[in-house]
Amino acid sequence: QVQLVESGGGLVQAGGSLRLSCAASGRTFSSYTMAWFRQAPGKEREFVAAISGSGIRALYADAVKGRFAISRDDIMNTVYLRMNNLKPEDTAVYYCAGTQYGALGSTVDRYDYWGQGIQVTVSS
Repeated sequence: QVQLVESGGGLVQAGGSLRLSCAASGRTFSSYTMAWFRQAPGKEREFVAAISGSGIRALYADAVKGRFAISRDDIMNTVYLRMNNLKPEDTAVYYCAGTQYGALGSTVDRYDYWGQGIQVTVSS
C-alpha cells in the first residue's frame, strides 16, 4: 500500500507561484507513474500533469502547459508540481496520484493511489 501526502498549498495572488510536494511511502516509488489532478467546487476532478517512472516523460493538460512543471526526486520519494503565473481559474483542491502499472495517463481511473488533497487559492 502506498500513502501519498501533499503539502505546499495556500493562498497566492494572480501571477504568483507555488510549489506543491507529494511525499510517498513505499520502496518502489521510482517505478511509479505519478500525476497531479485538481478539483474545483462543483466541477469534476481534472488532470493537470503526469510524469513517468523514469522521469523522462511528462504530460500536461493544455490549461497549464507552459506554466506548470512536474518533477520527481526518487531518493526523497517525492513528486513536485511547480506552478507559475497562477490564475484565479487555477483555484482548486490539488490531488497527488500514483500507479505502479501502465504508461502516462490523464484519466482518474488510471491511478490507484491518491492523496487527501490540498487547497490552492488564487486571488485576482
